[in-house]
Amino acid sequence: MKSENTSFRGGPLDGRVLPVLLGPTGHPPKWYEVPVPDADGGPATVYAYRRTPAGYSKRLGLQRGWVYEYAPEGRERFAPKWPWTRRRSGS
Repeated sequence: MKSENTSFRGGPLDGRVLPVLLGPTGHPPKWYEVPVPDADGGPATVYAYRRTPAGYSKRLGLQRGWVYEYAPEGRERFAPKWPWTRRRSGS
């Protein structure tokens, strides 16, 4: 499996660069979750990081890679919106 050194911004991993496994498309996952165990034996705290573009080149506007930014609100849950489950207005 391929991996890419990806930097982290914000949160407990601020400034660190970690190798992140790449998916079949060659991109790292959209979300990176870091579970941190509790010192007292309680439930682990999970820190969530969202993948964002690291920047763009000046001349051609090409993307320069990825960076993970801390998301204090946690991971956003995705629920597909199917057209046949939509409420109909009127009768």
